[in-house]
Amino acid sequence: GDEIEAPPVGAVEEPLDLIRLSLDERIYVKMRNERELKGRLHAYDQHLNMILGEVEETVTTAEIDEETYEEVFKSTKRSIPMLFVRGDGVILVSPPMRTTN
Repeated sequence: GDEIEAPPVGAVEEPLDLIRLSLDERIYVKMRNERELKGRLHAYDQHLNMILGEVEETVTTAEIDEETYEEVFKSTKRSIPMLFVRGDGVILVSPPMRTTN
């Protein structure tokens, strides 16, 4: 399972400290319009604009089944080598997941 390892106490005083501690780590970013990004954080600024590398983008779309009228959720994934993420679309940033394999 995935375990979230908290940064050392005292290292995070301002919100952006959490982002700073995640530099060069793989992070999870939830965007507006049901977009999710996982990638390595190369750079960021105070607006939360970010440069991500080795990105896996997942977009979830809801479609109505024409026969049953039920909502069907569809996920599309794609890999992007380098991505500029505009900060105003960011909902949530999660620091690196330490996976214990």
